[in-house]
Amino acid sequence: MATFIFDVLKDLQNKHANLSSITFIFPSKRAGVFLKNQLSQIVKETIFSPNILSIEEFVEEISKLKTITNTDLLFEFYNSYIHLTKKGDIESFDVFSKWAQILLQDFNEIDRYLIPQKNIFEYLSDIQDLKHWSLEPNKTEFVKNYLSFWKKLFDYYNHFTEQLLSKKLGYQGLIYREAVKNIRDYIQHNKSKQHIFLGFNALNTCEETIIQELLESGLADIYWDIDNSFINNPVHDAGLFTRLHKKNWPYFKTNPFNWVTENYTKDKSISVYGIPKNVGQAKYIGVLLNQLKTKQNSLSNTAVVLGDENLLIPILNSLPSNIEALNITMGFPLKSIPLASLFEHLFHIHKTSNQSFYYKDVINLISHQFVRPLFYTDGNDYASTIIETINDNNLIYITIEQLRAITDSAKNNLIEILFNHWDTSIDNALNNCSQLILNIKSHLGENKSSNLLSLEYLFRFNELFNELSRLNSTYNHIKDVSTLHSIYKELLSSETLDFQGEPLQGLQIMGMLESRVLDFDTVIISSVNEGILPAGKSNNSFIPFDVKIENNLPTYKEKDAVYTYHFYRLLQRAKTVIILYNTEADVLTGGEKSRFITQLEVEGIHPVYHEIITPKVPIINLALKTVKKTPAVIEALIQIAEKGFSPSSLTSYIRNPIDFYYQKVLKIKEHDDVEETVAANTLGTVIHNTLEDFYKPLIGSYLTVEAIKNMKLLITKTVTHHFKSVYKEGDLTKGKNLIVFEIAKRYVSNFLQLEIEDIKQGNQIKIVAIELENNFRITIPVLNFPIKITGKIDRVDEYNGITRIIDYKSGNVSQGEVEIVDWEDITTDYKKYSKSFQILTYALMMQQSGLINLPVEAGIVSFKNLKSGFLKFSKKDKPGSYAKKETLITEETLDNFTSELKKLILEICNADIPFTEKDL
Repeated sequence: MATFIFDVLKDLQNKHANLSSITFIFPSKRAGVFLKNQLSQIVKETIFSPNILSIEEFVEEISKLKTITNTDLLFEFYNSYIHLTKKGDIESFDVFSKWAQILLQDFNEIDRYLIPQKNIFEYLSDIQDLKHWSLEPNKTEFVKNYLSFWKKLFDYYNHFTEQLLSKKLGYQGLIYREAVKNIRDYIQHNKSKQHIFLGFNALNTCEETIIQELLESGLADIYWDIDNSFINNPVHDAGLFTRLHKKNWPYFKTNPFNWVTENYTKDKSISVYGIPKNVGQAKYIGVLLNQLKTKQNSLSNTAVVLGDENLLIPILNSLPSNIEALNITMGFPLKSIPLASLFEHLFHIHKTSNQSFYYKDVINLISHQFVRPLFYTDGNDYASTIIETINDNNLIYITIEQLRAITDSAKNNLIEILFNHWDTSIDNALNNCSQLILNIKSHLGENKSSNLLSLEYLFRFNELFNELSRLNSTYNHIKDVSTLHSIYKELLSSETLDFQGEPLQGLQIMGMLESRVLDFDTVIISSVNEGILPAGKSNNSFIPFDVKIENNLPTYKEKDAVYTYHFYRLLQRAKTVIILYNTEADVLTGGEKSRFITQLEVEGIHPVYHEIITPKVPIINLALKTVKKTPAVIEALIQIAEKGFSPSSLTSYIRNPIDFYYQKVLKIKEHDDVEETVAANTLGTVIHNTLEDFYKPLIGSYLTVEAIKNMKLLITKTVTHHFKSVYKEGDLTKGKNLIVFEIAKRYVSNFLQLEIEDIKQGNQIKIVAIELENNFRITIPVLNFPIKITGKIDRVDEYNGITRIIDYKSGNVSQGEVEIVDWEDITTDYKKYSKSFQILTYALMMQQSGLINLPVEAGIVSFKNLKSGFLKFSKKDKPGSYAKKETLITEETLDNFTSELKKLILEICNADIPFTEKDL
């Protein structure tokens, strides 16, 4: 395939042009590398390399100004803003930067298109005046300030540009405008220099003026890269700008228009694939490249063009292993590397000037992959110590003093760097970041060969913070951490970590703009969706749409035409075109294929193969986990049996045998997280402990109204004491925790009130035991080892002479949950019968220990269902017209329960029955 660049060089050679003396000017710098490569194929003798410039570099040379960075530009503009604004009305730099960014873009557009500045700014001011009732006599202060802002736009522009010009600096638009002023002088001093412009499409007014001046002076030629199919079609956006140039430039009235080609209509294979999600596209590109590599044996003339540049990393992770040479034009965004998240954590915790830090923020920071190793010293892991202290003491907020105390003096310097308050000074904040980078560098340097990439990350971030320090010392506009964070993000967003590769070999991966002027045999274009290609409507400007139209400023229509040209230019000389789009609605983008695809199908020049690709999802049969009872497991079960099965452990087995295996056999405990909001089990513990304190002194005594009223006076004190004991340093003074604290007090108060009402009705209640720990041995002849059942009973009392075994529940329990029909169900249905199982175990335990005489009652007091009182266990007959309930627990009741209990224990200890997960 003869590329556009090759054709241009061949044409110049045929005209006997001196290639060494020509200045080649491209839309971007990248094309220059390909020109040098193509030049070596054209020229057979040794020559000096020609001068190759991008249009920005060329215009900068003419203007004699130096380009200023976007961040410096913002600071310089703030200087002008301060100079022109009353002291009391000056906004902070952080607030200013939000609208100043947009205004600077408008300044840039106005200059690039040579719009008379005063006219347009006065026009904008008049529009706002009309909008806000200019004839209204009583304007509010807000409206006055708003209109005053619009009236100052021209003053802002004037002062700002004058300051930049006095320093020989400029933003792109200002440089272009100055270049137009200087073009005559440039021509005068470069009469023997020849310029070749190639591959241009959309030109701003400044570019048009400069190029036309050079053309008219005979110092330049321009080569357009446009196909007949586009330029001669009056409605095709790919030829919109070229048609206008050809029609409007006086030069082309008497000079040839180079070139209109016939490449687009040549045979092409065009395939369109709709694929769900961005990752799906990345994975399928990997599949396509593997197929192409197998078929062609080389990908040297293949390009992957990313409509959405965020796909770079997924695509790199999807590339087949047989790709040997690869060149990536785009850099890896610095904001996407792991180190960026570390500094984002730091800014997050320091943006508010609180005296303490939220525990999750602290854990996230000290657990970061670049920070955690810094806390290791002489075998001590101080990061783990901090995390354990936070969890053990339920610290929701932690101060720097507490962190210093936890780490002693071993890591106090690191604690200062990470947590010393940044609001003391911006210099201190920047110094802390630099010190952290040096500490990480020192650690990584211990094993330099395996940390080269991480050290490169550090170097780039060190440069970034050095730049922040320079901006702060030069301009002194960064007054708080929020502003520092904004500037940091602005710098970070524009920084990339460039890949090293051979630019002329192997597969090329690039963005749409990097593809300008370049040609490839095979092109894969991703993310060809509406809102991406083309970008769609957006109006990030203070200039209204109709004012842009009137002043010939570009709108979304022209921006769409730019992308249309780039898209179709990629297709012009390609032989194989593969277009991918996202079929799934993805937030604001995706889901709708681009109009470019529809246009390709409708125009009918080439057959378009269209297919929806769905990922191959393997069918995974989720088998329930099964664990065989090895001799080691049986030995563990024997030890558990000797120590004692508790009712909760047995009901855990009933609910899911695998849970029992993890918790009791393997002894895997659930991690105790910090409780930000009081958990249900904490609430239950506090209520249990409070009632234990109240009732334990009354064991052996009958309850009296006087005694219970005395308890009620102590509710707040006792509940507070137990919350502090269980909830540690958690805050109970606000939010949900305060509500839970009040609920605990209410539960206890309501329960005590229930007791008072019971006594007033003439019922006698004698406390027999509180929080009674008990156990007994159960004999199962098949098992040749002792088995103990153990547990703690919340309360045993005598109610009008009948012994009651009571279990407290802080949750909601209904009467139906303590009733049973068939005994076989009690060890199989956890949800329905776990509470009956628990209280019957307590009853059997006390009966076997000789602490009670049958019959007795056993049941539950539910604090969420206190109106139902004592919920008694009952054995029901099967449903029918004469179904009866038996609430007394008799010898027969316990015999039936014991039979089921033995079956359950036998199943747990049977070596032939594995632990099998239940499908819950």
